[in-house]
Amino acid sequence: MELKKYQETVIENLNTFLATLEQHPDLRVAFREYWAEQGATGMPAYQNNVKGVPHVCVKVPTAGGKTFIAVNALAPIFGAIQRVDPQRPQLVVWLVPSLTILEQTYRQLDDPQHPYRQRLNRLFNGRVAVYQKQDLLTAANFSADTTRGQLSIVVMSFDSFRARNKDDRKIYQENGYLANFLQATWNDADCLLPEHAPDSLINVLRQLRPLVVVDESHNAESALSVEMLGNLNPAFILDLTATPRKNSNIISYVDAMQLKKQHMVKLPVIVSNQPNKNRVIESAIKMRRELEHLAIQQEKDGGKYIRPIVLFQAQPRTADDNTTFEKLRDDLLALKIPREQIKIKTAQINELKDTDLLSRDCPVRYIITVNALKEGWDCPFAYILASLADKSAPVDVEQILGRVLRMPYVQTHTHDLLNLSYVFTASSRFMDTLQNIVKALNRAGFSQRDFRTAEPKQPEPAPSLNLTGGTLPLNLNPPAPDNTQPNTTDDDGDSIDPGKINVGVITRTGNTETPDSSDDTPPNDPLLDDLKAQAEQANRDYEAEADKDPDPVPEEQEKHMNRQKMQERWQEQASKLQLPQFFIRVPTGGFFSEEEALQRFERRELLKEFRLSQQETAINFEAVDEQIYRIDLKNVGKDDNPDYQATYLKIDQRKRATLYEMILKNPIASQKRDLSGLLAKGIGNLYPITEPEIKNYIRRIVDDFTQEQIVDALEHDATYMRKIREKVDELSDRHINKAFYRELELERIFLQPSYTLPNSITPKQNAPHIPKSLYQHEENIGPFEQTMINNIANLDNVLWWHKNPSRKGFCINGSRNHYPDFIIQMASGRVVVLETKGDDRDNSDSAAKLKLGKAWEKEAGREFRYMMVFNNNVIEGADNLADALKLLEGF
Repeated sequence: MELKKYQETVIENLNTFLATLEQHPDLRVAFREYWAEQGATGMPAYQNNVKGVPHVCVKVPTAGGKTFIAVNALAPIFGAIQRVDPQRPQLVVWLVPSLTILEQTYRQLDDPQHPYRQRLNRLFNGRVAVYQKQDLLTAANFSADTTRGQLSIVVMSFDSFRARNKDDRKIYQENGYLANFLQATWNDADCLLPEHAPDSLINVLRQLRPLVVVDESHNAESALSVEMLGNLNPAFILDLTATPRKNSNIISYVDAMQLKKQHMVKLPVIVSNQPNKNRVIESAIKMRRELEHLAIQQEKDGGKYIRPIVLFQAQPRTADDNTTFEKLRDDLLALKIPREQIKIKTAQINELKDTDLLSRDCPVRYIITVNALKEGWDCPFAYILASLADKSAPVDVEQILGRVLRMPYVQTHTHDLLNLSYVFTASSRFMDTLQNIVKALNRAGFSQRDFRTAEPKQPEPAPSLNLTGGTLPLNLNPPAPDNTQPNTTDDDGDSIDPGKINVGVITRTGNTETPDSSDDTPPNDPLLDDLKAQAEQANRDYEAEADKDPDPVPEEQEKHMNRQKMQERWQEQASKLQLPQFFIRVPTGGFFSEEEALQRFERRELLKEFRLSQQETAINFEAVDEQIYRIDLKNVGKDDNPDYQATYLKIDQRKRATLYEMILKNPIASQKRDLSGLLAKGIGNLYPITEPEIKNYIRRIVDDFTQEQIVDALEHDATYMRKIREKVDELSDRHINKAFYRELELERIFLQPSYTLPNSITPKQNAPHIPKSLYQHEENIGPFEQTMINNIANLDNVLWWHKNPSRKGFCINGSRNHYPDFIIQMASGRVVVLETKGDDRDNSDSAAKLKLGKAWEKEAGREFRYMMVFNNNVIEGADNLADALKLLEGF
């Protein structure tokens, strides 16, 4: 199971935030800078819910794969933590709001055959253990030693920490099973809660400083819940929810359109208001049969098995709602629906227990409930929600609508109707009902744009015969024959009469339900046919809207963006421009196939054959300085607020000294082995260089250390890690640089038209107005850049210019990823890509960038030019401003 594109974006966003936090350990600054880099300058300020603990949120709609996102988020977060403290145990406290979700999450993470567990095993080299609260209380395979060598995940409910009953209070009580944690090298008596026993589970968790994952976090942000999170002494908190609270620090938004594109959800929701409850039941049954008929056809054509299900939402009239459910079941039985196809699920009755609704052997097609199918109940076969609320009341579907949104098999289906979900109601307060549907969609992380109303087709007005004395209407519509035409009887809508529900005769064929007709098709229903036609059109319109923008910005994020559109006068021409980028041919993946596909070149492609363990290890550790990039909170400046300093970046000198003292007691061979492991953990992932290659390379470095150097490396481990990483980067760059130009010469790497300019940009800060800018406002520029582009804009043969955004605009993707500063369109049709080098810049990479730029120019042809312009200290092959202007005048 691989990440969907939008899920990859979420993990990229998380990585960007973690990198920003390493640069800016103040949480307020990091959060502000993170969003500013994306052009979202209007985001609310960081909420310091648990002082000093990074607490961030990912907003993912229902059916968006929150659990899988969280699984993939663990490695980058622990990577960031262990770069600071390589010995920190990797413990996750995974909090869920209900026992249903707890059982489901534990089962998914613990099952070796489940895709979530398989992903964890890949990310953590198979060293994964999953626990429930009772496992920790009895120390079942849970000790100070086991937590050091694996990823440990304990799945618990929010209520586990609220001490409302005897079982929950065990977390806070003395526990001899856990006494071994008190002797651990990382034991910290200062972090214990004095009101609870030192070996209580709560204090053991506090010492482990867990990463806390909060599933459905909108349930966990009251004052009491925030205090509970603080009591865990977490290193990091990751919230995942469809509906963040006001105090959530959102770092990534997922939009409904992104889920639709990846076939995760059945959207839009088609809402149809019927004249009465009888018609609601009739329409739901007929629509379900139509969907099953289409599903059977699809499976015959090679598709997968689907058995559509109706959720009947009953409205209890009394506190004891059992008779209501039994009455509705009796009504369905009176319509000749087999008893085994009907199940009841309420707070008191659970006929779905141990039922696999996705099994081909399962007969269930109708589920009767009120609001018992809440978060955690998922069945992709649920297609239709039929609400039987009183006609005079608005329909409340807030708790249950999300249960019909998940798409079977996460793939688009042949028939449009199988890609949608449906709601049938009978309410005289339909506008109020629609508002409740919007609320339900909001609760699931969607919006009002994600549903469509199917308006019932109105009958033609009856002609009238004008007679003296008045107007007499003539009803020319004949009565509908029994059991074929829909019931449109006008009743009070608040009673159900099976005798007035016309669904045809239902027969059984094996484990399928089919209408009794020769061609196996549902009976004719003009009103339902019209609804289906509207639904199919709604699906086409929704998909067309989703396809408009290949990479849409979620609405909630968009309102905070500094959006600057392309100027209309150049839009037609500029939108057609395709800047060349480097491509490479890769195998398509077929076992016996020799076919190749074009793929945009990425430098890591050239590292697959790189053997780090065989490279030279000469590093000048004599130049180690005392400037450690991590933050010791004891040395926070006068103007800083320690409450906002990320505590996981804090160096605990006492713990570190204890650990190093233990290492130095061992023989020197053991010291070198322990130091190598310590440095490798801190350096972390260097993909695509494998972990064994990294470890072997570091071992070779440390094998040459004297006793004095071992001590020095332990005392300055962060700086040693940084120097080793810099050395690996240097070796990697050298290898890539050599391989890139060799492959370019052999024409295995080549240019293709690729990059197109976006219709709009989101500058972090707007530049001063300079004529001929391509966008309404460009990204802010420095003094030399401003002088240069102002001179260029004044040239008569310049059509427009654009400030290329660093790290997210046009990239010359060669031996390095080079983002030139400007793109300039000449009136002649030639495009100039220009890099500036002011005196305020570190220009150590200028020669490598110039070489790459000129190689790009050579391959791109006459229509494209690359220039590098210096303010001073021009290098060979580059230009100063005056010479550059003369060249541009001639283009």
